[in-house]
Amino acid sequence: MNKEILLKNLQKASQGNFFTIEIPTAKTSDEQNIREWTTELESEGRIKLREYLEREYSVYLHGIIKYASE
Repeated sequence: MNKEILLKNLQKASQGNFFTIEIPTAKTSDEQNIREWTTELESEGRIKLREYLEREYSVYLHGIIKYASE
C-alpha cells in the first residue's frame, strides 16, 4: 500500500464527503506508514481527519475528503 492507494480506499469508503474505514495491519511499521500518509494527505489539503485510532490489529480512520480527483 502507498499514499495514493490509501486515498483511493478512502474514496471508495466514503459516503458523500465523509469516510470511515478500518485498515488491518500486520506490523507496527504498517501503522507508522499509514500515520505518515494520512499526515501528508492532510498537509496537502486532500483530507481532514476527525479520528485516528491505532487498535491491536487495525487502524481506524474517520474524517472528511476535502478534495479528491479521480
